[in-house]
Amino acid sequence: MTSPVKPRANITHVLFDMDGLLLNTEQFYEQVYTEMLAEYGYVFPLSLHAKLQGGKTSTDAEIIVNEFKLPCTPQQWLDAALTRLLQLYPTASLMPGAERFVRHLHNHHIPIAVATGSSNKAFELKTTNHKELFSLFHHIVCAGDDPEVKHGKPAPDPYLVAAKRFQHHNLSSQNILVFEDAINGVASAKAAGMHCIFVPDPRITLPKDIEADEILTKLQDFEPTHWGLPPYE
Repeated sequence: MTSPVKPRANITHVLFDMDGLLLNTEQFYEQVYTEMLAEYGYVFPLSLHAKLQGGKTSTDAEIIVNEFKLPCTPQQWLDAALTRLLQLYPTASLMPGAERFVRHLHNHHIPIAVATGSSNKAFELKTTNHKELFSLFHHIVCAGDDPEVKHGKPAPDPYLVAAKRFQHHNLSSQNILVFEDAINGVASAKAAGMHCIFVPDPRITLPKDIEADEILTKLQDFEPTHWGLPPYE
């Protein structure tokens, strides 16, 4: 008879990134940025996509325009990109395993929330076909235009604000588990003093100094009991 696995931490609250973790939306950014850069004669490299993941769309614009020295302002790039992205957002599908896990935590009364770099408008469009599932979250932090989030990921602000809004007195960062698919997001979670599960795009080369507490190939591979969370039935 095997002994039960000792949990790695006493997790009481769970925070989620959204793009690429809960919703299959990262492909939209890759598609749009690839198309737009091609119009200038450039290729959108996967390494740059990895660098942009998890940040604000406005920050993406600044990085891309500076990286390729494009003959437009970051605002012009952002406006053009958003025109295309806003048409794609409502078609977003759920990532494999996301719905099962979210419902599992909700059914076991584990407080859950989302901290996304999206704006409120983008969030509403991306979740067009998934309103009921996202209603299960205690709250949603849209760092793209939340006045309380001064700096986006990789700064800790989005996750610190998300933790505060649980309104749970004496909630320690060490009792919070974050799920991320982006290097910037992992850095944000760790800077906030939280545990972090990393579920990266398999095409991306991971830095050797990534601080994630656990790296998974897919969300379905997560074992809740390893983190003191209720087991799947």
